[in-house]
Amino acid sequence: MKSDEIKEAALKYFTIHGYEGASLSQIADEVGMKKQSIYAHFKGKDDLFMQVLRDAKETELSSKLDYFSELDAQHPEKDLYGFLKLTIDLFQKNEQLKFWLRMSFFPPAHLVKDVSEEVMDIENKVQAILENKFKEWLEADAIVGMNAKSVTLAFTGVVDTILIELVYGNDEQRPKDKLEACWSVFWRGISHH
Repeated sequence: MKSDEIKEAALKYFTIHGYEGASLSQIADEVGMKKQSIYAHFKGKDDLFMQVLRDAKETELSSKLDYFSELDAQHPEKDLYGFLKLTIDLFQKNEQLKFWLRMSFFPPAHLVKDVSEEVMDIENKVQAILENKFKEWLEADAIVGMNAKSVTLAFTGVVDTILIELVYGNDEQRPKDKLEACWSVFWRGISHH
């Protein structure tokens, strides 16, 4: 249990202060232990950071997998729009995912390669799930489009636009405004008018 407490404290400090600003001493104080005791659970700051990052990645992935597992081939408009709203909610309300989002855009310089691998892993998994959904919807004639891959890439472009707003913006309304604007144009492009 101690390692979970350490990761929870680390999440808080990494999110607030970034990798460089968070110290193992602060993290140890938070859980009521000496800094040296952290080494019984983690090899060091990098190991702790990467474990916190992977936990956050799993939270994002499982949230999205849970969402997709409940979809059918009948309601692409509701399901896709719901996915975009879920994305905003996850990253605005969940501390783990705020951390994940910040670190995926601003990884510690010496961990860029490791963080990028984790980011691309989840991107590829989510893209594969989306592509399968778009394929089902195209086959069911629920949407129109050239092919599932093109529609998926266009949709992930909409998701990325919202993520950029969540990372750089400090206005809670702007991501919602971006969602509405991008969504209406995207949906018009793949729906039967």
